[in-house]
Amino acid sequence: MRPREAYDRTLGLLQKHHEWFRKTLPLIASENVTSPAVREAMICDFQHRYAEGWPGERVYAGCVYIDQVELLAMELARELFKAEHVNVQPVSGAVANLAMYTALTDPGDTMMCLSIAAGGHITMGKKKFGGAAGAVHGLEIEYFPFDEKRMNIDVDAAAKRIAEVKPKLVTFGGSLFLFPHPVKELSEVAKEHGAYVAYDAAHVIGLIGGGQFQDPLREGAEVVTCSTHKTLPGPQHGMILCKKELADPINRGVFPSMVSNHHLHAVAGLAVALAEMLEFGKEYQAQVVKNAKALGKALYDRGLNVLCPDQGFTASHTLAVETITKYGDGGTLEQKLEQANVILNRELLPWDPREGRHFRNPGGLRLGTQEVTRLGMKEREMEEIAEFIKRVIIDGEEPKRVAAEVAEFRRDYQRVHYCFESATQAYEYIKIR
Repeated sequence: MRPREAYDRTLGLLQKHHEWFRKTLPLIASENVTSPAVREAMICDFQHRYAEGWPGERVYAGCVYIDQVELLAMELARELFKAEHVNVQPVSGAVANLAMYTALTDPGDTMMCLSIAAGGHITMGKKKFGGAAGAVHGLEIEYFPFDEKRMNIDVDAAAKRIAEVKPKLVTFGGSLFLFPHPVKELSEVAKEHGAYVAYDAAHVIGLIGGGQFQDPLREGAEVVTCSTHKTLPGPQHGMILCKKELADPINRGVFPSMVSNHHLHAVAGLAVALAEMLEFGKEYQAQVVKNAKALGKALYDRGLNVLCPDQGFTASHTLAVETITKYGDGGTLEQKLEQANVILNRELLPWDPREGRHFRNPGGLRLGTQEVTRLGMKEREMEEIAEFIKRVIIDGEEPKRVAAEVAEFRRDYQRVHYCFESATQAYEYIKIR
């Protein structure tokens, strides 16, 4: 392919993606759509610049305004999360976790966390599974005992296990995160046995800032890591909140240990998103949770096995649906729903590994309501979304037929809500060349 052809094809594919997403129901729990203001920040000249080091102590010149924006992002995050110290330099949630491991542990130390099947993130994985904690930082991994019925950590069994293992680090949080974790119940036990207490809030950090989940820093966590683009609708980036006494090791764990330049345009976008959440976050995050509960009930009422009905299905933005016993594996259903313009992802459930299933064809699906909420949808729309999903999974309807109706449904939901200005549509492709 000639260079000009490749150039045109690349830009053409980008435009096709935007056109497609205007017609879809985006339900992936680890994604969101940014406001036009965040997008504006992301294409500014900061994307061309370097700023190694701390504001005011850079290795590079030309950082007069870059420093001010980074300091502002830190100030906004401290206010939103009531944190003593904030570092906004990690370029992702995974990098934030690795920086935290670097700051608080040495290779060979033990960390206790959720298994990946029970909702733990891949950065918490054992070396034999390629997880970053084991394969990159050399930690030994012990898993929390897990209550599969309640989809949460078993407090009594976990307390006993902490006392037996005496880990250097206890990390709450994960990627399938339906209910608050027992930080308050287990943090003192962990500290009594010499452990630091951390909390991976990548999925729920927006809910925390909006007062809709738990408050880990007040419940005993000393460090909170996160990405910034899930329930917090900012750019793809990372952040660490911590107690002031851990500020220096956390900062060193980030730079120079894990980052060089730290994607300054994303820091600018994060500052805008944090300002939006200070203004609109309580209303937005409350609606996210209301929508998740409503969607869970609507799917359950239509015959799908949404986990934890006795607990209201979820207390976060996320739902987990077991599909394998009646309708097939999560991988196959993910593909069918994608053809119907319903975008969600397969989910490995806690019991899948012992039943011989793996992440490619697991036993369930994971859904999140944070992006459709940002598009202005509320409880009534969750009923319609559930009906589209039912028609594909239970009724076996032709996905392309459903896709056309999903596209028609989406026509009324094209702007980003819960932000200061929204002059362009959510998935509008904007040419600047």
